[in-house]
Amino acid sequence: MTRAAVLGAGAWGTTFAAVLADAGCDVTVWGRDAAVVADIAGQHRNERYLPGVDLPARVTADADPRAAVAGADVVAVAVPSQSARAVLAPLADALAPDAVVVSLMKGVELATDRRMSEVIAESLAIPADRVAVLSGPNLAAEIAARQPTATVVAATDPRTAERVAAACATGYFRPYTNDDVVGVELCGAVKNVIALAVGISQGRGLGYNTMATVITRGLVEITRLGQALGARAETFPGLAGMGDLMATCASPDSRNHRLGLHVGRGLGLDEAITATGGTAEGVKSSRSVLDLAERAGVEMPITHAVVQVLHEGLPVDALAPLLLGRPRKPEGA
Repeated sequence: MTRAAVLGAGAWGTTFAAVLADAGCDVTVWGRDAAVVADIAGQHRNERYLPGVDLPARVTADADPRAAVAGADVVAVAVPSQSARAVLAPLADALAPDAVVVSLMKGVELATDRRMSEVIAESLAIPADRVAVLSGPNLAAEIAARQPTATVVAATDPRTAERVAAACATGYFRPYTNDDVVGVELCGAVKNVIALAVGISQGRGLGYNTMATVITRGLVEITRLGQALGARAETFPGLAGMGDLMATCASPDSRNHRLGLHVGRGLGLDEAITATGGTAEGVKSSRSVLDLAERAGVEMPITHAVVQVLHEGLPVDALAPLLLGRPRKPEGA
């Protein structure tokens, strides 16, 4: 029997805790909100983030993060990416010596441009081969309803990837494994930025042709950046790449897509964040992703345009002309 801990009691963290429990793990969730922790521990519910969902009996919660991770074989991290270092650093001496840590986060750290697996290894002072990343078309509400989906668990050590995959494999949640940590992480981070662009365009009333164009060219941007940073080409048309990109760009349950819609309909960024009602990782990560691209010498026009709209005052109506007005060239260039 595997004992697991989940750091982060939002929708995705709580949903993944339920997946782990359904796979046979005993799971302890930690969250900042005492009311949410009490709800999970006492009622096996998280009405704030997953209303109406009954959690498995194997899921409990603890307000003390050190108690939550004590003795855990698998520790999943589902906190906002910009908070990860502050949450994890105090726990460096609290993990079991052979525990593996899996990142459920999809972002890039603003101050350092570090990927989340790098932040985890540094903050917890553990070897990189004990860190895995999980990404795919994994919208929390659908998984909480036990609708079937697949995902990718990546780690530099295949034994780490297999431990995490074994801990979360259920009849409705199918994990595949690979060792392309860079590719899987970048897919998860950059697809949020592309989803913002799709949401903005749809908020302006643009249709499916525009959506398909942004998604397709967005995948090109993700692939370009990933390969420049050492990722494998075959990762990007897979579950972590195209699979996650399609789900995030098309679903109204995607916070990044929803925030983009609000911006496209005329709300300011702060108003859109409030209206979205949760963390849309692409807002902050868009700048980190663009920094990574510039350092790698990679052109990412969609990402650049999103940064300009969200952070530099570019009018939303200038987004499409800015992208379509670029010089003509062969598609594969």
